[in-house]
Amino acid sequence: MDIEFNTNEDKNKQLLTLLNARLQKIAEGGGAKNAAKQKEKGKMLARERVSYLIDKDSEFLEIGAFAADGMYKEQGGCPAAGVVCGIGYVSGRQCMIIANDATVKAGAWFPMTAKKNLRAQEIAMENRLPVIYLVDSAGVYLPMQDEIFPDKEHFGRMFRNNALMSADGIVQISAIMGSCVAGGAYLPIMSDEAMIVDKTGSVFLAGSYLVKSAIGEDIDNETLGGATTHCEISGVTDYKHPDDQHCLDSIRQLMSMLGAPEQAGFSRIASVEPKADPKEIYGILPENREKQYDMHEVIYRLVDDSALEEYKKDYGKSIICGLARIDGWAVGIVANQRKVVKSKKGEMQFGGVIYSDSADKAARFIMNCNQKKIPLVFLQDVTGFMVGSRSEQGGIIKDGAKMVNAVANSVVPKFTIIIGNSYGAGNYAMCGKAYDPRLIYAWPTAKIAVMGGSQAAKTLLQIQAASLKARGETITPEKEAEMLKEISDRYDNQTTPEYAAARLWVDGIIDPLETRKVISMGIEAANQAPVKRAFNVGIIQT
Repeated sequence: MDIEFNTNEDKNKQLLTLLNARLQKIAEGGGAKNAAKQKEKGKMLARERVSYLIDKDSEFLEIGAFAADGMYKEQGGCPAAGVVCGIGYVSGRQCMIIANDATVKAGAWFPMTAKKNLRAQEIAMENRLPVIYLVDSAGVYLPMQDEIFPDKEHFGRMFRNNALMSADGIVQISAIMGSCVAGGAYLPIMSDEAMIVDKTGSVFLAGSYLVKSAIGEDIDNETLGGATTHCEISGVTDYKHPDDQHCLDSIRQLMSMLGAPEQAGFSRIASVEPKADPKEIYGILPENREKQYDMHEVIYRLVDDSALEEYKKDYGKSIICGLARIDGWAVGIVANQRKVVKSKKGEMQFGGVIYSDSADKAARFIMNCNQKKIPLVFLQDVTGFMVGSRSEQGGIIKDGAKMVNAVANSVVPKFTIIIGNSYGAGNYAMCGKAYDPRLIYAWPTAKIAVMGGSQAAKTLLQIQAASLKARGETITPEKEAEMLKEISDRYDNQTTPEYAAARLWVDGIIDPLETRKVISMGIEAANQAPVKRAFNVGIIQT
């Protein structure tokens, strides 16, 4: 019996239990009372609509389930940012689904709702995925309108994206299944086709109360903007359906007639399960995030047949690079090695740290994958670049810049999984959110911050203590310990994967066993968007 393995396994499975409990709570949306109100109107709930729409027994990859988690407490919260988004299969065709959750503040848009919708559209645009909007929203949440209405990445960007996608031939189908008010009315009508559910769906620039106050006209919402008005009088909508089910069936019928997408041509063969048991990942990942482990052992449990063709195996060993297949798809893997390694020059190198030789190797490997048209997978457990006089004299900034340049200019699709630490410039070099991964997911063991908690807390303590001393206050050892704990607790909370996922720094948190599915579905989506931009890294320091 391996006690350390079993301890790790228990700890990681506890994290998964907590994760699943939180996801289950998020899936309840605005709660049973609000759900009952929707049911009384004859409406399906948002997640029921998505479940009915997608092909039976098919996969659904949710995007942003944790969005807004723990935020907007003064407003009563906003589970999943009031919208369900994800990649699913409809009539055999992979597509992006965006469904407003009317149980959460009547589907009103909070700032994070806009950010989540824009992320879903971004994924659709990058991968040329058809988009299905299931609209049921009261519009902008007025008490926070200044944080959602006027800026570049706010509410209006949705309609700009509608227009660009339509011009680029990316199919968009909208179903008006509840309220659709004011500026939000443009979203379904700027789609290629719009359908509406009779009696529950309505769309107008101004509701009956606003019309009454603005021009004195006395009219009810159904007459103003219901299905009969827009399908028989205004011609605003294209199809009228008696209920949600018929509406969703109609979408499935339309999707079944789409022409086949152009392919990017990424290599895929028959999938083979890993030889090494993926469930052993739970025992491999240390309970203590500071402990060493061999990243090879994780990779062998993610890739087909546990086979890795390692690149420059004995050089730059703090980063592992190699070619493999995941669910049949050819991938180039760039992963941080988390155990101490020894270079051929006799230098002991810390696990999770990027050194000059490893940055140089990774940059070259990334360029090779672009040359071969092979998608890249980054497995992050990185504490940053090596510091100190020896590293500076060895050109660590130059070599780090080379790697960042290669990542930034890559034209093949990139996918990032944050396994453990994701600190500082290491986050950037290993394709963090700022470097446009097609998908970025975290494991429950992830930590995302500018630096590790203990270093950051001590630095912040020094700053705070200096400020207090400057005001003439005396800092006792007891007071210092109290301050350090307060700072550490706050900082540690900000480094959790839940905190990151709530703010959409990552697309979600997954069980490690879901990693193959995420990458496979991601490459399948990317394969619908041919690579048309030439790979060019510009000026590189050599």
